[in-house]
Amino acid sequence: MAFAVASQHDAACLADGELGSASAAAQLIADTCLSDGPVGRVGLEIEAHCYDPADPHRRPAWDEISDVLESVPAMPGGSLITVEPGGAVELSGPPAHGVTSAIDAIAKDQAELGKAFAAAGLGLVSLGADPLRPTKRINPGARYRAMEEFFTASNSGAAGAAMMTATASIQVNLDAGPQAGWADRVRLAHALGPTMVAIAANSPLLSGTFSGWQSTRQQVWSRLDSARCGPILTASGEDPGTDWARYALKAPVMLMHSPEPVPVTHRLPFADWADGRELLGGRRPTRYDLEYHLTTLFPPVRPRQWLEIRYLDSLPATIWPAVVFTLVTLLDDPVAAGIAADAVEPVATAWDTAARIGLDDPRIHTAANRCVAVAAERAPAELDEAMQRLVAAVEQGRCPADDISDRVIENGIAATVTQLALGDL
Repeated sequence: MAFAVASQHDAACLADGELGSASAAAQLIADTCLSDGPVGRVGLEIEAHCYDPADPHRRPAWDEISDVLESVPAMPGGSLITVEPGGAVELSGPPAHGVTSAIDAIAKDQAELGKAFAAAGLGLVSLGADPLRPTKRINPGARYRAMEEFFTASNSGAAGAAMMTATASIQVNLDAGPQAGWADRVRLAHALGPTMVAIAANSPLLSGTFSGWQSTRQQVWSRLDSARCGPILTASGEDPGTDWARYALKAPVMLMHSPEPVPVTHRLPFADWADGRELLGGRRPTRYDLEYHLTTLFPPVRPRQWLEIRYLDSLPATIWPAVVFTLVTLLDDPVAAGIAADAVEPVATAWDTAARIGLDDPRIHTAANRCVAVAAERAPAELDEAMQRLVAAVEQGRCPADDISDRVIENGIAATVTQLALGDL
């Protein structure tokens, strides 16, 4: 993660004492989900699909990708490199002070990583969903094997496989900010979602077929259990910690450690485990079990002491800096945040509409134009060209998915993927 190093699982974690009740778990979640402090730090995580330009239908194997990563030197911007279940490669940058610093650092890392894969005859393609290949897991990690079993058992195997192995995103991590402003800040992060989904939509195809959605990535997530992947409903309206606790306790347990990840193949809300209505492994959950459960929840905005904003499709290098700058500015600049809150209020819950038709929806188009215009007024000189390109595209009602669709219609899916894998943006 960009803001903290995940704790390592060990025997001590499983022996840290059982939680006494769901109420105790709720209090722990509410007390620790956000960290009081100033805004300003930005961490970015960027995923891209790995392709063989010579045979775009082929999914490079785990060993091939691992061999490339072993040859990669330390990233100049300090990013960590990981591999997703389907072979997508992720850069996770450290927190930087300010959005332009974060953009500059991870852009350098992205360029270096691209060179390493090109030298191995492979290419990295920045699309929200894999447009060509069938879903397939190549990462042998025990967590991903267990997740695969969980989704199959819960009758969401196809959507789960697509989510794990055929989607790619840009994640933006931001400070939670001062506690007095948490409710407004979290509410705005959610309300911006549909508009930003439409602006950043970049996945009109999945597994060789046009889906009918501008952001097929968002469609895939919408097909999963809303108790795990849907927006956090603001039950309290004022306290994000209470809302997150309620959401997390209602969500079904996906995995438990015994000591390897084991899928829970029947529906068991975490609250029922914590209250002892049903025991797993003959016991109630520990604090470690609770922390691990939270990592298996995937709402579009997830509190992890900071805010993880998870609703942007993976985007090409020509446009993602402008999109990231826009989102961060609308949340971290107080004046821009006020304007954005008014602009997106009419479409604050229009997730499916945004993903399906994007900027073709008149209300979303209006909100998007206001948002990017506000951000463009505040953009530094080094982002001026990218911001103007984004402003022009939004004014025309076009998102990156439109450009990909045009190329696919003209050249075919395989040829388009090959071009992208070779760096022809």
